[in-house]
Amino acid sequence: MNPAYRGVTSWTTDSWSADPYADALRQGHGPLFLRRTDGWLLPLDVERWCTDADTADLSALRRCEGPVLDIGCGPGRLVAALAARGDRALGIDVSEAAVDHTLLLGGSALHRSVFEQLPDEGHWGTALLIDGNIGIGGDPPRLLRRSADLLAPGGLLIVETTPQDVDERVRVQLDDGRASACGPPAAVFPWARLGTAALLRYARPEGLRAVDQWEVDGRAFVSLRRIRTVRTTSQTPETKNRAAVISSQFPRKTSGDSPLAGS
Repeated sequence: MNPAYRGVTSWTTDSWSADPYADALRQGHGPLFLRRTDGWLLPLDVERWCTDADTADLSALRRCEGPVLDIGCGPGRLVAALAARGDRALGIDVSEAAVDHTLLLGGSALHRSVFEQLPDEGHWGTALLIDGNIGIGGDPPRLLRRSADLLAPGGLLIVETTPQDVDERVRVQLDDGRASACGPPAAVFPWARLGTAALLRYARPEGLRAVDQWEVDGRAFVSLRRIRTVRTTSQTPETKNRAAVISSQFPRKTSGDSPLAGS
């Protein structure tokens, strides 16, 4: 594991494995929020996450190239949509409930943080940061650098941004409206929100160049291509063998490279 990413995993795993998040995924709906320390609430669209990929999702998926890594896959609708077409895709999430849900949908998923060792580092054709996942870790440049490390040369990173011009680093906690009355308070963790302009400012120094921008149903996306060699995490023989075993379990693409239907 790259030393630059040490110390990031524990707060992420502890926060997103909390009962409010796991309970919402199991129920298929909220309410669920990220509560900022000043009391401001960001609603989390759990119901949309737990349904099939919609038109906006498909607009991103049809741009995917090669094997796809869905970072923070949640309950797995994107991985399932790719798997249904025979595309090779893997979701990772720090929530066991999210991983379980993805597997039930027929997708491949690992209970893993993006900052931990992952299969096939430096060989993914596309990585996804959808549903606000550019906020993971509260440090967009670090997350973009890590994402670039995971991509093959020339690979794509597809990021969903906020429709507004936002560049915000905050500390938040999960809140389902009952946290203050039931059990200990939820852990506070760093998060970020970025609009497209801010994303583009941070992306180029990390070797990522914008190749496409679009909006669908009020959601904004940017496609970035890895344009230079970036630092990759060294792998031991054991890690390489493990990656090969996991990779061999992916479904193979059987329907060519045509865009996903309905996108």
